[in-house]
Amino acid sequence: MKMTIHALIALGACILAPAFGFFVSPARAQSVDWQKVDETLGRKAAVSGEVHRYGFPRTDLSVTLDGVAIKPALALGGWVAFKPAHGGAIVMGDLVLLETEINPVMAKMIASGLEITAVHNHLLRASPATFYMHVAGHGDPVKLASAIHDALAESKTSLTVAAPANPPPAVDLDTAKLDQIIGVKGQANGGVYQFNVKRRDPIMQDGMPLAPVGPMGVAIGINFQPTGGGKAAITGDFVLTGDEVNPVILALRTHGIEVTALHSHMLDEQPRLFFMHFWANDDAVKLAEGLRAALDKTASTKS
Repeated sequence: MKMTIHALIALGACILAPAFGFFVSPARAQSVDWQKVDETLGRKAAVSGEVHRYGFPRTDLSVTLDGVAIKPALALGGWVAFKPAHGGAIVMGDLVLLETEINPVMAKMIASGLEITAVHNHLLRASPATFYMHVAGHGDPVKLASAIHDALAESKTSLTVAAPANPPPAVDLDTAKLDQIIGVKGQANGGVYQFNVKRRDPIMQDGMPLAPVGPMGVAIGINFQPTGGGKAAITGDFVLTGDEVNPVILALRTHGIEVTALHSHMLDEQPRLFFMHFWANDDAVKLAEGLRAALDKTASTKS
């Protein structure tokens, strides 16, 4: 019988995770062998507090949308994040896949006891089309990492990390102006200028806060990729409660920003959240002002 995380919390003393066939002691969260997790996934984590996040960008793909060559950091940055919890770890992730890769990867995931929480598009008109598989699990972090590695091996996602051949391109945008308009400080990553905007309300799952929210995938994400002449392609996702969805749609559409997807990423978070993806390629400052108008319809923070 497979038990939910909620049921496992009630047990308190120990956890039996049948999908992985092992017993986990309550002290396990404090004794995670992160080096072994790194070795299993073939890369180092970005560490934020207790959260270890591993990037799986689709550097093997050449994706274009409306004539824009999509950089991995703009919309092709798959990831998984581990957080010690309930005597082991929980894992959440968002994997970027081609259509032909969805079923082979899914089959491996479910055979290992991992949960599939969403499969959908984030973009429209991209060539080749990309899809996004959201996954979750709990248990021994090394076993979780091994299951994720084996599932990704069914795709062409790179399982080794090559040294960058060249320094990342400069972000040819007025980033100080973008920071001012969005209301938080962005950062450059792989030629893309990225924002993580937190919500004011805590986001919980099975009684545990999903924090830090950026690494756990529950911050509003906004990405700008320069396209020349002060223009940028933008995409990302708004993290919304139900009553915010249509006001944000209206604000984005009014400012010439296309809404490309609306869906859930998780199954049992509190409050219930919806993720809205968007796209435009226009003057970067103009687009930032449109995004700010949409942010003003949400319970988001400014720094």
